[in-house]
Amino acid sequence: MELSPFFFGLYKLVKFAVYPFTWLFVLLGCLTVLVVSPVSPPRLRWVRILAISSLLLAFLFGNSGVADTLAGLLEQQALPFDRSTAKRFDAIVVLGGGAAGKGTLRPSNELTDLSIQRTICGVDLFAQGFAPRILFSGGDATIIGSGPKEALEMKRLAQRLGVPEGAILIEDQSRTTYENALGTKRLIGSASILLVTSASHIPRALGLFRKQGLDVTPSPCGYSVKNRPSESWQGIPFAPLPDVRSLLKSTNAIAELVGILVYWVTGKL
Repeated sequence: MELSPFFFGLYKLVKFAVYPFTWLFVLLGCLTVLVVSPVSPPRLRWVRILAISSLLLAFLFGNSGVADTLAGLLEQQALPFDRSTAKRFDAIVVLGGGAAGKGTLRPSNELTDLSIQRTICGVDLFAQGFAPRILFSGGDATIIGSGPKEALEMKRLAQRLGVPEGAILIEDQSRTTYENALGTKRLIGSASILLVTSASHIPRALGLFRKQGLDVTPSPCGYSVKNRPSESWQGIPFAPLPDVRSLLKSTNAIAELVGILVYWVTGKL
């Protein structure tokens, strides 16, 4: 079942609940309330608890060792596609990773770096002859108002990179990975596909597409970590030091892990 606009907005809102920065913001908000309130022994005790909790949370999810471990748990399941294979597919399916709309400063709609990376990966596979057509999947994922459709922008980029229009299919209504799978099934049926998306997204996407009866071979694009989790702390003396990129990597990994759990509980995986 596809999400109505209301439930899609609710789904997006609930996602914020799993982000470490959201937890940190809530802790710091509570801490601020206590700090500006009249001092009392119970309040002072809670101030200490919240201050320590905030520091530990920032340390835990802001260091590269933890971030790489979390991301590695997902990406180690996404084995690289064997380009030496003689197998050919009915289609290459590329999942969108976001698009930004034009405004008073941005002169035109733009794909996010994630979408650009995936599009290039898909076009490269097409150029090597692994399938006679390429399908871009992704709609307008904005909650309020309207924005660019990812699939259309990806198609435009693919054409500029040399893919003929006749070889391109677009599915521009989906807003979630589950809807990507449903839309792809509607367009091409139970075909054999080469699925292109980010390495950390492969475990969730692969399960959802196979659940729809598609013959799927994954082609991970864009690994965010170099080594497996067991090796993520080796040779990194500064791993415990916090940095913004590690917090973002932890956030993305947690969102994926929670997404897998939610889809599994709801029977979609």
